[in-house]
Amino acid sequence: MSNEATPPLSRLVRELAPSGIRKFFDVAASMQDVISLGVGEPDFVTPWAIREAAINSLKSGHTNYTSTYGDLRLRTAIAKHLDAMYGVRYDPKEEVLVTIGVSEGMDVAMRVLLDPGDEVIVPEPCYVSYKPCVALAGGVPVGVETLASDQFRISVEQIDAAWTPRTKAILLGYPSNPTGATMPREALQEIVDYAVRKNLYLISDEIYDRLTYDGQHTCVAALPGAWERTITLNGFSKAYAMTGWRIGYACAPEPILSAMNKVHNYSILCAPITGQMAALEALKVGESSVVDMVGQYNQRRRLIVEGLNRLGLDCHMPQGAFYAFPSIARTGLTAEEFAERLLFDEKVAVVPGTAFGRGGEKHIRCSYATSLEKIEIALQRMERFIKKLPASAQAA
Repeated sequence: MSNEATPPLSRLVRELAPSGIRKFFDVAASMQDVISLGVGEPDFVTPWAIREAAINSLKSGHTNYTSTYGDLRLRTAIAKHLDAMYGVRYDPKEEVLVTIGVSEGMDVAMRVLLDPGDEVIVPEPCYVSYKPCVALAGGVPVGVETLASDQFRISVEQIDAAWTPRTKAILLGYPSNPTGATMPREALQEIVDYAVRKNLYLISDEIYDRLTYDGQHTCVAALPGAWERTITLNGFSKAYAMTGWRIGYACAPEPILSAMNKVHNYSILCAPITGQMAALEALKVGESSVVDMVGQYNQRRRLIVEGLNRLGLDCHMPQGAFYAFPSIARTGLTAEEFAERLLFDEKVAVVPGTAFGRGGEKHIRCSYATSLEKIEIALQRMERFIKKLPASAQAA
């Protein structure tokens, strides 16, 4: 049957732009000898004790559904972990939901909070799925541009300028993908106070909380006034090198969480039990591996930022996550041109900053979740690439 004989697909989905990350990942994957600084995925393998727990779970015949909320032992461990780390308390029976990564948690959160036309304030540059999740739930994402000169932090003044009577929520994602920015506790408290005054929800994606290098991470829900209006999203992918296991979680007061579980139940039913058993083991024995990996990321962070600045690509020091977000403005190329030419000329994959919304123009995202040796080679190739550009575009 030809496509002409079938009704059109959803207009909303047809108008949705494909992920700018995936485009470069697919091209790079088809080439030989490419050093990828493009994908936000740890180069570490999931620690053996965690993998072994999953294997033993399968050997024991644990192949069944769990509660739609997730295995209660895992939910209890998550609640204890958040209490120990940040002093924020959730009832594991009613206020913790195990999801298919943070991505599903974000999707469900938006579907639970939003009615058609409701607006969500989203600091940009931001992770590629934030605005589509708002739109797919019938909401309207309202991007607020943040700048390198402000360390890519958002202020209450910027939020207030974007507020309208249709504003329903503020979406925060710190440490940030793609900028590596973090928010000081005092600045987050100001945003919480604003949300209280305007009666707004807060959705806080804290998947990179453990990858904070300078200072301490602040859990938004732990701040005075935040708990009752905040959905906390987190997971195991980044800190425990468990991207492929797809285990995340959402925490929120019972009325919100039970609504989220309703949507989760109809769309997912439950996260895979093997992944849940692995996540439970991660919380039991994974801390030393987290500390070790964070130490190595910190080394790589300093190497790549120093190298990028030496090449004349101005780069602020990211305080968290595993991304550098340098400016390529002085090359005279657009972010797309820079990324494409660097990939085909020197076989280094980066992601153009435009993939992450406003504020991403004239920037590229470089993931340093790869070895020191590969980062050094990538910097050598980038230097060779820049030297081929017109003299006016090269660093002084």
